[in-house]
Amino acid sequence: MTITQIQDDIINEFSLLDGDMEMTVFYIMELGQKLSPMLEKDKVEENVVKGCQSKVWLTATLENDKVNFTADSNTAITKGLVSLLIRIYNGQSPEDILNSDLHFMKQIGMERFIGTQRSNGFAAMIKQMKLYALAFKTKMGVV
Repeated sequence: MTITQIQDDIINEFSLLDGDMEMTVFYIMELGQKLSPMLEKDKVEENVVKGCQSKVWLTATLENDKVNFTADSNTAITKGLVSLLIRIYNGQSPEDILNSDLHFMKQIGMERFIGTQRSNGFAAMIKQMKLYALAFKTKMGVV
């Protein structure tokens, strides 16, 4: 699936919640619970996403020219938010990640249920994922 198709699926899922704030927050936390566990050895300072109020650990690997991310957080909502990004970006090429335009946040009205601090942290997670993609693209020699 393309990044756009995955975002459209997410938008459809959230539309079923009909803008219910409490249900939306609960759903995001539920998504975080389904995130594949991160190895404890990866929960080190060098993998912490800078700019997040909560602790967020993020790692990436490149397999068959596709990027795979693992992440964890010490808060349920943030873990749910990073799980959305992993769902969108996992298995995508570095090029597609770098050229992606994330529109799902606006479509699901994310700014209503995550405050300014979390929005800044969310932007930091996206930035870190794109930095990994850039590093892998550079390593592949496709600049």
